[in-house]
Amino acid sequence: MGIFERYLSVWVALAIAAGVLLGLAEPRVFQAVAGLEYAKVNLVVAVLIWWMVFPMMLKVEPGCLADVGRRPKGLVLTLVVNWLVKPFTMAALGVLFFEHLFARWIPEADAKQYLAGLILLGVAPCTAMVFVWSQLTRGNANYTLVQVSVNDIILVFAFAPIAAWLMGATGIAVPWDTLVLSVVAFVVVPLVAGMLTRRRIGSDGVERLAAKLKPISILGLLLTVVLLFGFQAETLVGRPGTVALIAAPLVVQSYGIFAIAYLVAKWLRLPHDVAAPAAMIGTSNFFELAVAVAISLFGLGSGAALATVVGVLIEVPVMLTLVAFANRTRHWFPATP
Repeated sequence: MGIFERYLSVWVALAIAAGVLLGLAEPRVFQAVAGLEYAKVNLVVAVLIWWMVFPMMLKVEPGCLADVGRRPKGLVLTLVVNWLVKPFTMAALGVLFFEHLFARWIPEADAKQYLAGLILLGVAPCTAMVFVWSQLTRGNANYTLVQVSVNDIILVFAFAPIAAWLMGATGIAVPWDTLVLSVVAFVVVPLVAGMLTRRRIGSDGVERLAAKLKPISILGLLLTVVLLFGFQAETLVGRPGTVALIAAPLVVQSYGIFAIAYLVAKWLRLPHDVAAPAAMIGTSNFFELAVAVAISLFGLGSGAALATVVGVLIEVPVMLTLVAFANRTRHWFPATP
């Protein structure tokens, strides 16, 4: 294990601090970077996600669908948690915290906005970052790809109806260009690049190249953290109490969903390289889509947009703790067949 991986939590903490300090010192720089987007997908963040995702895509082999067909339980678990559990627990926690536990501190109008933002996060399971979490837990690259791909297909059809129903709306305008571009950019492009590279250099070459690229992948994660916290530095410093209130149900949701998926995976006796990514997909969020929809529906300065941004800010620290826990509990699961 390299120095980056051994002390990853330390590097992430430093990246968070650097992002906030740089965001306060040079807000115009971060505003300029934030403006480099297409269909509300930030191009700089997209490049950094490619850095993170590509080493795992290198390990994807043709015929991965057949591998999943022999072991369908992991895929079924992912889909049940993502679409029959997660959206509804997120909505329930939002109501509990904002309309009851925190009602004395949050005006009713703001509470409804924050609840809408949480629902959008709850209906948007992860697409890109899960490849990073899977790699850090030594997940099965082929199986993770299929889990994410099937999830994305369902996302296209299920996101708007579930979000609209949970928010009590008659309809919800989904930015389809953002959805399609994100899937293509974060899944299709690095997958095709990885498969072409694999075909050119062979399996032995892939292992050597993946090992060399691993530090670059982790560097991409750290730079992404710097950017995300830099973008929201003024909000974090100017409204820390509001951020903390919004973060509370999100943290409970993240650890709760992971616990449900991970324990069910243990009960199903799934191998760890399938169980860990299955739990990570539901726990992590497709924040690009959630933020974009919140902005398009409620506006850039809305409470709903702020809630989705807080979801982005807590995701990396929370997911790293879950990665560490998953790695320490590998012995709970049977060996990979």
